[in-house]
Amino acid sequence: MNYTPSQNNRHSYLIDTNILIDLEDHHVIQEAYANFARLAASYNINVFVHEVAKDDIARDNNTQRRKISLSKIDKYQTLDKFRGLQRSELEADFGPLKKDNDVTDAILLHALKRNVVDFLVTEDKGLHDRAQRFSLELGQRVLFIADVTELLKQTYEPQSVPIRDVEEVKAHVIDHKQPFFDSLRASYAGFDEWWRTKCIKQHRSCWIVSDNDELAGLVVWKEETGDDTDAVTQAEHILKICTFKVSEDKRGMKLGELLLKQVLWYAQKNKYNLVYFTTYPDQDSLRNLVEFYGFRNAKENQQGELIYERDFASEKLFRKPEENCFEIDRKNYPRFILTKETCGFIIPIEEKYHDKLYPDLHQCQFSQLDLFSSKKPGNTIRKVYLCRARSNLSDPGSILFFYKSKSETPPSQAITAIGILENMTPATSLKELMRLTGGRSVYSETELISWEASPTEPVKVINYLLVNYIELPIKFSELHQMNVIKVYPQSICIVSNYLLYKILNRVNLGFEI
Repeated sequence: MNYTPSQNNRHSYLIDTNILIDLEDHHVIQEAYANFARLAASYNINVFVHEVAKDDIARDNNTQRRKISLSKIDKYQTLDKFRGLQRSELEADFGPLKKDNDVTDAILLHALKRNVVDFLVTEDKGLHDRAQRFSLELGQRVLFIADVTELLKQTYEPQSVPIRDVEEVKAHVIDHKQPFFDSLRASYAGFDEWWRTKCIKQHRSCWIVSDNDELAGLVVWKEETGDDTDAVTQAEHILKICTFKVSEDKRGMKLGELLLKQVLWYAQKNKYNLVYFTTYPDQDSLRNLVEFYGFRNAKENQQGELIYERDFASEKLFRKPEENCFEIDRKNYPRFILTKETCGFIIPIEEKYHDKLYPDLHQCQFSQLDLFSSKKPGNTIRKVYLCRARSNLSDPGSILFFYKSKSETPPSQAITAIGILENMTPATSLKELMRLTGGRSVYSETELISWEASPTEPVKVINYLLVNYIELPIKFSELHQMNVIKVYPQSICIVSNYLLYKILNRVNLGFEI
């Protein structure tokens, strides 16, 4: 039986063929899949399978498996094919379609583009890449299973999860026998020997994220030179990421992005020329994350691992006429481009919203607490902010200064953080608001309802990259002295190009702008 997606405020999800098979196959189901199935059932979430999935399954040469797979589709609501849809239309939107599977992927994205569903769930990196090439906005609505599971928890089961900020420790203080390391041990037979002889004996440094004193995320790194490295690109000062791992039951919480932010800023601050790591081709989620921030697949080594690299420099960035400023910024994060046309904006935020958006800044930097409670780590890179300001922002790549309004806790009436604008979109309904904030929001469904988004009172959804916090927040008195603002800002206000440079020079990010 086929259904039209419900018009209520619940998200609707379209699962691709591989997700369907993994959910229903006769093997031990992964935790993320089990949680997705449980949460979807508990909260009456609309989960759809596209009619084109039948065509996909029909191409399976195994008759018995094909019969079983087709029978599983009937458990889900089905989206009918869009009538009259031509292959040429799909190629115009989503690029060349060389294989039948490519056509299937494009049809799924076509349904997403038309907002027939809110999100597409897939582990297929190629599908993620194709969506992102169409637009970053569409790309952020294509989710891995771990991300969609965390989104459902965030939206319908708000709860506090204690997460430590990133800590730097030496390898010898970590108990490598704990379950966190089981998957590393399974994929690398010599793991225990490597940990003892390389990590412990050589006193290698690690960045870790902890959850209730249990390891949730880990990066092991070391310095290399151009004379002693497995990197493909020639460079003098090299940072090798030996291990990059997030606990299986913590994926979707953006811990990978938190750790990557640590890697990128460390490399930038310490003037490395190159950062690289190796990964296997099936690590689609990790590859998708790092490629967004400029890493490229340089080569496949003899062990079948992919070598991912990214260059670093401190020189001023320049834009070619055909280049998009935001695209340059994300691929060179934390550096960003500044031209004579770049606009700046001060965005005032009330204390309660500021502390929700930046919980780590609120509790760690100013209250001197080691732990913070959040549904997601607050210091990830890609973030979303909601407001009803009358003013509009400018082009992607504009510089955002987040100003904490009069507050009970310090800092009060000061610029605390810098961001790079990705886009700003008005949400005219709760359904649209939930779709636009999905995957990045720190708000529950109840909190989103309270915004009462409507055509007459839209909520502006601002997507941006968090560049960094300002170590010494710029207070109103200093901003006034610099002639940036004359009165306490109550709404978004523009910063002239000249003053933009002035503020950024005061911040001193450590690279040329």
